[in-house]
Amino acid sequence: MDRRAFLQDAAAGAVALALPGRTPITHADDLSPVFAQIEKRHDEAVQRLQEWIRQPSIAAERRGMDEGCELTMRLLRDAGFGQVTKLPTDGQPGIFATLDAGAPRTLGLYFMYDVKQADPAEWTSPPWVAALVDKPGLGRAVVGRGAVNQKGPEAAFLAALHAIRGAGRKPPVNFVLVAEGEEEIGSPHFPQIVRRPEVLAALRRSVGIFMPAAAQGLDGQVTITLGAKGVIECELVSSGERWGRGPRQDIHSSNKARVDSPAWHLVQALATLVSSDGNEPAIDGYLDKARPISPAERAMVADAARRLDETAAKKQLGVEHWVRDVSWPDALERLVSRPTVNIEGLVGGYTGPGGKTILPHRAVAKLDLRLVPDMTAAESLATLTAHLAKRGFGDIEVNMTGGYDPTSTPADALVIKVQETVYRRSQIDPIVLPRNAGSWPGYVFTGDPLRLPAGHFGLGHGSGAHAPDEYYLIESATPKVQGLDGAVRSYVEYLYEVARVG
Repeated sequence: MDRRAFLQDAAAGAVALALPGRTPITHADDLSPVFAQIEKRHDEAVQRLQEWIRQPSIAAERRGMDEGCELTMRLLRDAGFGQVTKLPTDGQPGIFATLDAGAPRTLGLYFMYDVKQADPAEWTSPPWVAALVDKPGLGRAVVGRGAVNQKGPEAAFLAALHAIRGAGRKPPVNFVLVAEGEEEIGSPHFPQIVRRPEVLAALRRSVGIFMPAAAQGLDGQVTITLGAKGVIECELVSSGERWGRGPRQDIHSSNKARVDSPAWHLVQALATLVSSDGNEPAIDGYLDKARPISPAERAMVADAARRLDETAAKKQLGVEHWVRDVSWPDALERLVSRPTVNIEGLVGGYTGPGGKTILPHRAVAKLDLRLVPDMTAAESLATLTAHLAKRGFGDIEVNMTGGYDPTSTPADALVIKVQETVYRRSQIDPIVLPRNAGSWPGYVFTGDPLRLPAGHFGLGHGSGAHAPDEYYLIESATPKVQGLDGAVRSYVEYLYEVARVG
């Protein structure tokens, strides 16, 4: 089913929304000319997204970053942003852009232009080709790194601005946009962008922060989150040189009988960070400031557990059990409310084919620690360092590579209520959760000095973020799930609703 098709009123020749059973928009503006422009500009919107995906911009590899930044700036100018400025940081550059539509209300926007790494050998369609691929039972999708995280939703939002302008109109709100190129490495320099005086002054005029998203699951359902966990990304490095024991270079493994191993030293240190089953943080003081889940939040989780499919969730993750075989409601509650300590990767010595019989002089563990409200990245990192020193592992280097505090937004904030209105207009009863178990650097908006509400919004679907064969749905074969044009229409409605509500 092509969800970008329009229903035609034969008698009046009027163009209406092509979302079955949809409640008409109640505000005074007739948006049918804008929706007609979405249909007309479909191909150029797809091509714009494909061009964006074809430009690698991988902060972790310092690959294509200047080109990715310049391309994003051009796309913003093409969409109508009058001021688009590159902002230098101690890392990759950011972008500050504004669009003055002469409207009474201003909306803040967060974009990212960097993407995760990709190994082409793992993909069935090359990650930088942005091919259109038929997915059985789902529809036609663009496949490529960044397709859903975040270039697809961001491109759909820009397509909404093109459609509004194509209909001879100005956007119903003004925009202040900040973009970064280091989200996928923990946003280490994003505060340098947002906290510039001119950027803070512009953001203070906004009613809140909005980040485009492809929010629909395969069943068409949408979940609204009222925040996100914070994160610390770090490396723990054990070396014979720093430890003062073990070798200063790799030696023959027969010497393990008489020489200490930095690799085992690291493993023993890691074991102190969690409970014996690896599922509960055990860092001294780490949980002291973690805010317990509230009764209202627990009620949200209970409602979500009734409405979400546990079997589908396990299938999507490729798992058969939750930790300690907890129930589905308990698994959801843990997901949104518990701090975590996770090993992303372990590297040490020889890992190639066959054996090499060495005693490595150095071993590295890459960790991420997820934080809940009232915890901060700075304090949590300090507890990790102090814990290791107290347990006899003070020689192990702790190198934080990125991270930030949690975010929280009230359920009655305008940017959240508008989401609910637009989703319900599409006959979607959204699920609401206290926070996303993942992380984004929204703390620079929701925390001091701005204290702005922030939320993610957008119909449409995609999957495979950080994984092979990442995709964003272009033409949907599923009645409940929107393709690209349905996603674009949802952004148009969102903007007009932000302008309309009192």
